[in-house]
Amino acid sequence: MSVATSMRAKRAGRPRSDKFRQRFEMGVLSVPALIMFIGFVILPVIMAAYYGFYKWKGFGKPDVNGQFVGFDNYRIILSDPSFQQALGHTLFIAVMSLIIQGPLAILFALLLNQKFKGRGLIRTLIFVPYVVSEVIIGTGWSLMLQPNGAVNAVLKNLGLQGVDWIANPKIAIWTLMFIISWKYIGFAVILMIAGMQAIPEELYEAARVDGAGFWRQQWSITLPLLAPTIRMWAFMSIIGSLQLFDLVYIIWGQYVSSTAGTSTMATYMVREGRLANNYGYGSAVAVVIFIISLVIALTYQRFVLNRDLAGATEQRERKQYERRAKKRERERMAESEIEAAIVPNNASMEVSAS
Repeated sequence: MSVATSMRAKRAGRPRSDKFRQRFEMGVLSVPALIMFIGFVILPVIMAAYYGFYKWKGFGKPDVNGQFVGFDNYRIILSDPSFQQALGHTLFIAVMSLIIQGPLAILFALLLNQKFKGRGLIRTLIFVPYVVSEVIIGTGWSLMLQPNGAVNAVLKNLGLQGVDWIANPKIAIWTLMFIISWKYIGFAVILMIAGMQAIPEELYEAARVDGAGFWRQQWSITLPLLAPTIRMWAFMSIIGSLQLFDLVYIIWGQYVSSTAGTSTMATYMVREGRLANNYGYGSAVAVVIFIISLVIALTYQRFVLNRDLAGATEQRERKQYERRAKKRERERMAESEIEAAIVPNNASMEVSAS
């Protein structure tokens, strides 16, 4: 048996249980996360759905201290003008967040992806508001936006009239949009920069050789290859808008219930559930928010995520195939060199023996 044949036999005889062992280890390692997901997501949703069928003030058990009302809570929610306003404001915030933050994040990322002095400092300053607590951000802006706050003081020093940033329904929603964009754009910028840095530099070099300018390179290379990152950020932004509560409640406080411009589904849930002492109704609102979020998540997974994952998997498999092909070529060359070295030795040994 030749050396090359023995090497191939050795490779063929390797155990094939590596894939099973890898899957088993992944299953074992995912058990803690699965337990936490069931305990902190699945069970609360089930309990909220159960409470939503009762008129219950939160004391004792719903079936003992409450009144079973069936789907009445859900009918009231969907027909309540306040909920419809809150839903409209939430959708408005979600759409405007995409329109405002998306283009700005891409432009900032293009700038901060270039090499210049102070780039790291600017990146940090843009990202800092995102990591600061909503309570701190909300309290600070609430103080500055008061009628006698710092913002109106600056306007008056410039000879302008002060503005009621919080209580005026026509201005309040845009005030909220400014604060949301200021706080969360740093996260979008970091995501875009990470996506841009994953694009091979060879593509830009080839485009420059072909005579493409800077903006042409961004339009033809950066944006298409950055599309999966943009779609992922858009999904996370929409889900975050549906859950928006802290900033609104801290800054607007008492005006959340009376000012139509800043109420969201989350503030409506807290106002009608906890503050009105109707936990059954509040639980039903939570279920409605969950269903809306679930529909958006499933739509994203079905039409966006699966396609992006398929593209990433295809690219990864292509690279793995190229690496395996190169490895097989190197092995064949090594086997050929070994056989070329062994054959003359065998011939000389046969001559000596004869």
